[in-house]
Amino acid sequence: MMTAMAAAKAYAAAGSGMSLGAAAPAASGGQDFGDLLKSVMGDAMKASKNAETQMAAQVAGKAELIDVVTAISSAEASLETVMAVRDQVISAYQEIMRMPI
Repeated sequence: MMTAMAAAKAYAAAGSGMSLGAAAPAASGGQDFGDLLKSVMGDAMKASKNAETQMAAQVAGKAELIDVVTAISSAEASLETVMAVRDQVISAYQEIMRMPI
């Protein structure tokens, strides 16, 4: 299971290449949380597809091994970030459900 510290580190690592326009509230014209999640999921899918493309190119002899390793590492970091955010959302939901009314 991923800890909160590991989630924060994964988010920080992935956040360096991600625009953080969602820091402003949605009411003031910023990006809302749903759009941010959609964007992050799209980025994770692109990284995964890039890794698959690099692997296929390396098998065909058209790519260097370091490019494949870099693409796979990027896809892995994106996936870990998505899983960390998912775990934190589930944890927050469970905490809210335990609150007395």
